[in-house]
Amino acid sequence: MFKLTRLSFTLAALTLSAVVQADITVPLGNPQRVTQLFAYPNNCSVICFRPWTLEQTVEHYLNQSLQRDGYSRGKVSVKTEHDQVLATFSGVPDGYGQPLTTLLDTADLAYQGASKLNGDGKWQFNWYLFLPLGMALENRKSIELLHFPPDYSLTHFQDYLESATTDRWATLLTANGIPATQTPEYQTIIDIAPIAAPATAGKDLEGVYGYFTDYQTRMVKELSQHAGGALPMVAFGAPVRSWIKQQYGQTVAVLGLAQISPAVGSQVAVLGANHPSYIWYAANPDTYDGDEQKADEAGLKVMGQDLSAACWQASMGQKPASDPNVQLKGCMNTWQVTRKEQTCELFYTSIRELTPDQANAKCAQPAIKTQLRQLKSAVPEPAIEAPAL
Repeated sequence: MFKLTRLSFTLAALTLSAVVQADITVPLGNPQRVTQLFAYPNNCSVICFRPWTLEQTVEHYLNQSLQRDGYSRGKVSVKTEHDQVLATFSGVPDGYGQPLTTLLDTADLAYQGASKLNGDGKWQFNWYLFLPLGMALENRKSIELLHFPPDYSLTHFQDYLESATTDRWATLLTANGIPATQTPEYQTIIDIAPIAAPATAGKDLEGVYGYFTDYQTRMVKELSQHAGGALPMVAFGAPVRSWIKQQYGQTVAVLGLAQISPAVGSQVAVLGANHPSYIWYAANPDTYDGDEQKADEAGLKVMGQDLSAACWQASMGQKPASDPNVQLKGCMNTWQVTRKEQTCELFYTSIRELTPDQANAKCAQPAIKTQLRQLKSAVPEPAIEAPAL
C-alpha cells in the first residue's frame, strides 16, 4: 500500500510538473496591431525615457503578468517573425495563452472606439490609449471597476498598478489580511475609459464612455468569470457607479450592493465604493473653508467606508461563494464599530501622516471619540468627482 501510494504521488507530481512547465507560443498579431495595443512607444519624445524596442515593451508587461499570476519561475521571450509578433512562455500551464489572446481581442474594440473618438474630433493631445496590461491573466480574485488610469502609470512607470490610487487601495487590502505580495491578484482593473490622462481629466472624459461600450461590457463579461465562479466586483467612484446604473440598470451607492448579469446565467456581486483617492478631497480642510474639524470628521467617515469596502473585497475574493450581504455587514461592523479606533489611527497615519503615537493621542481626544461613534453616517459625495491621483 505504501509503495502504491508513493507511486501515485510521484505520478501526480510529474503530471503537475508537466502541466506547469509547458512551453507555449502565443501569436499576438502583426507589429502594427501590437504597437497599437501596447501603446508603443510608452514614453518617447526625441529622447526615450526607456529606449525599449516593441518586443522589449511587450516582454515587460507579460513578465508583470507572470509575476502577478504567481509564476515566479515563469519566463517569456518576444520576437517578430514573418510579420508576426510571437510570445513564447515557459513554466506556465498549457492554457496560459488563452486569456492573453482573449484580452487582446477585446482590446481591439477599445482601439476601434478610440479611433472613432479621434475621428469625431474629441480626442485630446495628451491622452494615450492604455489597456489593462501586466495584470494577472489567470489567478485573479476580484475585479476593480475604475474611471481611467493616470497618465504617469504609462509614461513614467509602465505599470498599470503603479499609482496613488492603486497603492492606497493595496494598503487597505493588507489592513484586511491580504499579504502585500498578493494584492495584485485582487486588483484586476477595468477602466470604463481606457485612456491614460492627467489626474484632473475626469470631467473631460465624461462624454467618451459610449465609444467604448462594446469593450467595457465584454471586459466585464470575460474578467468576472473564473473557473471557481463569478468574481466579486467593486465599483469605485461616482462616474463608475453611474455607468453601472446606465449599463445594467442597478443602483449602487457607497457600501451598497447589487447583482449584475454580464452574461446569460451569470450573476456578479457588485459593491459601490468611494474612489480610492476621494478621501484626500473629503479630508481637505479647503473643502470646508479651512474647517479642520469638519475635514477630520469627513475623513474618518470615508476611511471607515473604504476599509469596509476593502474588507468585503478581501473576504469575497477569498470565498467567492459567500453571501455578499453577510460579508458586508460583518465588514462594516468590524471597521465602523469594533475596530473603529484602528480606523481612526489608520486615517491619521496614512492621510494626515502623523506618527503612530501622535495618531493614538489624536484618537483619544473626546471630540474624536464622539465622531467615531458616528462612523456609520454616510458622507455625501460631491457632484463632480474629485481628481484621481
